[in-house]
Amino acid sequence: MPIYSMTGFARTQVRVHDQLAYTLSVKSVNHRFLDIQLRLPAGLDALEMELRRVLKESLIRGHVELTLSLERSTQQRAGYNREIVAGYIDAFRQARSEFRVKGDPDLNAVLRMPGALQTESRSNSEEDMAALTASAVNAIGPLLEELKVMRGREGESLEGILRACLDRLAETVDGVSALRPEVEQRYQERLTQRLTTATGNEFNRQRLLEEVAVLVDRSDISEEIERMHTHIGHFREVLTTGGEVGKKLDFLLQEMNREANTLLSKTGGVGGKGTKITELGLAMKADIEKAREQVQNAE
Repeated sequence: MPIYSMTGFARTQVRVHDQLAYTLSVKSVNHRFLDIQLRLPAGLDALEMELRRVLKESLIRGHVELTLSLERSTQQRAGYNREIVAGYIDAFRQARSEFRVKGDPDLNAVLRMPGALQTESRSNSEEDMAALTASAVNAIGPLLEELKVMRGREGESLEGILRACLDRLAETVDGVSALRPEVEQRYQERLTQRLTTATGNEFNRQRLLEEVAVLVDRSDISEEIERMHTHIGHFREVLTTGGEVGKKLDFLLQEMNREANTLLSKTGGVGGKGTKITELGLAMKADIEKAREQVQNAE
């Protein structure tokens, strides 16, 4: 199963009929949870509920913005006001009869009178809104599939970056593991020397060695190295399994960072090869932080 990024965009343009079309677009970015924002024209409450339901069923995490914008065109039908025109013609005939003059009504003059001509505009009616709702419900499925394709491509790139971080991290842990025996020996020698200097000739050598052994054991980093390898292996398994991985990977990286901090605290001040382990530990933390930045965008 692939890994999906939370970053993606998709858009579709649909014509409902000659006078009505719309553009439906969806954009998503990273977010801890699924945060949906819809921008729809007024009067589409039923469509809003359906779109929100489909988004919740299709997506797991991310800040998602879905926008529907209408493109209206009107069709005008010309007519005339029968009462005004009839009143003008009747008045003309009465005047012609009363004053005994000849002539016919001028239709052009009649139609230029205020209110004589009427235009009727067909705008988006309830039937249009019903047709729009049905069309958008059919369009949202393919649109989200297009969004998932883009999020999948981003997810492939994200997985490549994470695997590269893991490879470097594993190599760094191996480097620390190779230095560990020499560093522990160095730590034991320095500790014995300091304790011997502090106690002089009046000391129980066996007791001193026991105390040194306890202190050296407390500074042992073998468990941290082993747990780091375990976390790296688990991280790779989660990447291979795919699906909803963001929260799992973030938790594993937190655990890795904790192990790196413990390793650094145990090896600080040893000197010699210990300095090299400190450098490697800092490199671990840098790669862990890079991975955490990337994981924030994983679904």
